[in-house]
Amino acid sequence: MSVKRIVLFGSESTGKSVLAAALAEHFKTHWAPESVRSFWDRHDGVILATDLSTIARGQIANEETAAAAAEHLIFCDTDLLMNVRWADDLFPGHCPDWVRKAADKRSRDYALYLYCEPDLPWEEDPQRSFSDAATWQDSAQRCLAMLDERGLRYARVSGRGTARFEVAKRAVETMLQA
Repeated sequence: MSVKRIVLFGSESTGKSVLAAALAEHFKTHWAPESVRSFWDRHDGVILATDLSTIARGQIANEETAAAAAEHLIFCDTDLLMNVRWADDLFPGHCPDWVRKAADKRSRDYALYLYCEPDLPWEEDPQRSFSDAATWQDSAQRCLAMLDERGLRYARVSGRGTARFEVAKRAVETMLQA
């Protein structure tokens, strides 16, 4: 992976997609959209255990397409670790081994994870799995634990609107200067 890859990571509805697009625009580069979101839309919200490999391949393809078009840096709206997390939550025992192995390998190659705190207002979303703020907060803590357990480099992103963007931008700038 010669292009530095930064992953927007965290529980659902923490602003990852909006932030990935805004950071890509600011740094004049590309971003890889979350595969499962478009899969969900194409399949009217029906996802089966047999779809997990297809979703993971879509995530990899989105990332590789962005990397091929970029010169030095891309932003990834989530990654395979999150695919594994959702597979384990929604379809216990059905996450394909290759996805789990690829997630672990690829996670070590990212330059930085931007962990998006669940500090935005709670909003309903047809793609949201959690029906209340408490479960959403618990999910966010589990995401953070995934990064800590693997010893991955991350920066915490919090705040709303411009403030959130500025925190993320500074973290990226710091990483680029290191």
